[in-house]
Amino acid sequence: MKRCKHNNLKVTPQRIAIYKKLIELKNHPSADAMFQTVRRDFPNISFDTVNRTLLTFSEIGIVDVIEGHGRQRRFDPDISCHHHFHCVKCKEIIDFYSAEYDNLEIPENIKKKFTVLSKRVVLNGICDKCTE
Repeated sequence: MKRCKHNNLKVTPQRIAIYKKLIELKNHPSADAMFQTVRRDFPNISFDTVNRTLLTFSEIGIVDVIEGHGRQRRFDPDISCHHHFHCVKCKEIIDFYSAEYDNLEIPENIKKKFTVLSKRVVLNGICDKCTE
C-alpha cells in the first residue's frame, strides 16, 4: 500500500481488503468477481467502489488490466514480466513465464512509430483441463 501513500491516496480498509483478495485469488478476476468476494467481508461496499479501486490500482501500477477478448476487464496483481494463455473454452487465463518471449525483439517499424513500455505474449487455445 506504499504506492497508495506515494500517490496521495488514503489507505482505507476497503482498499486493503480489495488488494488482499486480489492477491489471494490469483485468477485474474473481473471487477464483478472481486465485488462478490469483497462484499462477504464488507457487505455495504458498492460495485462502483470496487471497480474504481481496481482502476485506480491499475493507474498507479499496483495491478495490470489484462486482455478480455470482448469480455469483462480482468485484473492481474502479478505485475512482473510474464505471459498469458487464454483458454477459449473455460475462459481461464493462465500465467506462464518464458525468457524467450521476454526477449522477443520489437519490430523496427514499431520501434520507430511507438514507445513500447512492456511486452506480453498472449496465446489462445484449449487448456489441459478442457482437453480431457
